[in-house]
Amino acid sequence: MPTYVYECKQCGHRFEIFQSFSADALDTCPECREIALRKVLFPAGVVFKGSGFYVTDSRSSQPSTSGKKKESGDRKPDSSSNGGASKKEPAKAGSKTDG
Repeated sequence: MPTYVYECKQCGHRFEIFQSFSADALDTCPECREIALRKVLFPAGVVFKGSGFYVTDSRSSQPSTSGKKKESGDRKPDSSSNGGASKKEPAKAGSKTDG
């Protein structure tokens, strides 16, 4: 059964109660006995994860910056720190032995 939060419009008393989906909403405040209750609604957070969803189905955690996105794409990783130069040398050495 879901938990609902009610708040009284008159006295401001707030409480939670377990109710079934088919139960009628409460209307009488247990504190001041006035007919002034309303359900407090909370937004539900939905996150789409997994391989069955598109990237556009949920927002990214970082704000979109269309102007700066182009700059970050122009950057190349430093080839000297991750051995990029050593990868090129065996290809050259292999081509010398073939000829």
